[in-house]
Amino acid sequence: MSQRAPAPPPSSSLLVPKLVTVLREGYGFAAFRADFIAGLTVAIVALPLAMALAIASGTTPDKGLITAVVAGFLISALGGSRYQIGGPTGAFVVVVFNVIAIHGYDGLVIATAMAGIMLVGAGLLRVGAFIKYVPQPVVTGFTAGIAVIIAVSQVKDFLGLSLDHEPAEFFEKVMALGAALPGVAAPTLAVALGALAIILLVRRYRPEWPAFLIAVVVAAAAVASLGIETDTIGSRFAGLEPSFALPDFPHVTMERIVTLFPSAFTIAFLAGVESLLSAMVADSMTGRRHRSNCELIAQGIANCASAGIGGLPATGAIARTATNIRAGARGPVAGMLHAVFILAFMLFLWPLTGFVPLAALAAVLLVVAWNMSEIDKFRHLMKAPAGDRAVLLITFALTVAVDLTVAIQVGVVLAAVLFMHRMSEAVEVQADLKVIDEDVADDAPHLQRPVEEHELPPGVVSSVIRGPFFFGVAMRLGETLDRIGAPPRVLILRMRAVPMIDASGASAIDTLIARCRRHGTAVLITGLQKQPRLILRKMGVTADPLVRLVPGIDEALVLAREIVAGD
Repeated sequence: MSQRAPAPPPSSSLLVPKLVTVLREGYGFAAFRADFIAGLTVAIVALPLAMALAIASGTTPDKGLITAVVAGFLISALGGSRYQIGGPTGAFVVVVFNVIAIHGYDGLVIATAMAGIMLVGAGLLRVGAFIKYVPQPVVTGFTAGIAVIIAVSQVKDFLGLSLDHEPAEFFEKVMALGAALPGVAAPTLAVALGALAIILLVRRYRPEWPAFLIAVVVAAAAVASLGIETDTIGSRFAGLEPSFALPDFPHVTMERIVTLFPSAFTIAFLAGVESLLSAMVADSMTGRRHRSNCELIAQGIANCASAGIGGLPATGAIARTATNIRAGARGPVAGMLHAVFILAFMLFLWPLTGFVPLAALAAVLLVVAWNMSEIDKFRHLMKAPAGDRAVLLITFALTVAVDLTVAIQVGVVLAAVLFMHRMSEAVEVQADLKVIDEDVADDAPHLQRPVEEHELPPGVVSSVIRGPFFFGVAMRLGETLDRIGAPPRVLILRMRAVPMIDASGASAIDTLIARCRRHGTAVLITGLQKQPRLILRKMGVTADPLVRLVPGIDEALVLAREIVAGD
């Protein structure tokens, strides 16, 4: 007798912050101590990053720290993820720099507030579940493009070049930097290379240590003690003091709103996508589930608050969130404490920032840019079908050469057109089916018949995928093991009814296989058609020794019984 499916939770409960959930579960001293340690660990990581990202965005380092305090606290307190750490991120550097260059800092404040309102509206309208439909080639393309722009923007401070005017346009900037190369400042370059070496060595031999902070502290101590002549935060931003006093909000007109709307939409889009990607990474690391629409509302409120105190756009930071989890965080209190620790630094230790060399921060951002580029994922997608490669490369090129907003718009439209083309091809494949099927023997190997629960040996589960497996449905595959509960010994993926698969679908299967590998679960894929078999083979998914391809469910059950019996 089949069990009745549990009733879905009320929609209002999906907007309750995870902080409330954690407190209802019971929050004791042991949990607080774990969150205290995790919050301190993340704050140590976030301190140099927040200042470096603010400077790269064309503003002062205190803006990054203010954003980490205010937005970081609110994202953790009101968000839909237990472990999310919010603050300024590399994804915003390009758009923030361009907005400030064109519209001034008051234009950025207006755009950030508009983006916050958009995010709150998106959460209330339950749009969070739809952001996952952005295809992987688009996300990877614009992320890699941002990484290139950040890296190029740090060349001046890394080499100590002297430029009267550094152009904002990418190719003009590259030409100007090339012309200025003969003027490399040896002391600055030595500081930058030393900081970079420290980061790489610490990450290799002591990955649990805060590499960024160690590099910045050592570089600052060397510059101060040896009298090395190089630009520091104190020399470039002389007399700067952080302030949480509410600034006068800029004058808002309908004309400015219309002019800033594309930038505000880009900020909202990046904040939504990156925060939900970060939340999904946290889920995969912990086995928890986030509330996407609650997360969007928290991001919106945090960005409105950041704009109100003169901060920068903020979103969930994947690397800092992962650090939070590895440091043993139990819930959102860790993220709130991370903001409190940064605030304490600003109140009591701010004068020390004046000794920080900009060359060391440039080294930090070069490492951030390399991590953002996700070169392995970029190479992986270059093995995808030609259409996916085109979307990836066009989005990347437009991000670097034109504008991030244009890149996202064109990338999503191209992905949609590509999807419609593939759907038309899938319909043509299905057109060969007869209108009236002839009788087929029950034991025919090609028949896609259901597997009753009692037919599956203990420790074996089966999941059927039907229809085109593309970026719009790829994320559902990750829910398969979540519904199962305890990790099985064998997972059978039945894919005979999948006529086509794209890069996002292949990546979703690859992610599922990686998760199965961690649990020691063997994966049997049955009935692969020509196109999915070719794509999975080209992208190296079926090369995993954990995966076996079998013709049908009957052969899969025989092999599954052998695996279980062998254990």
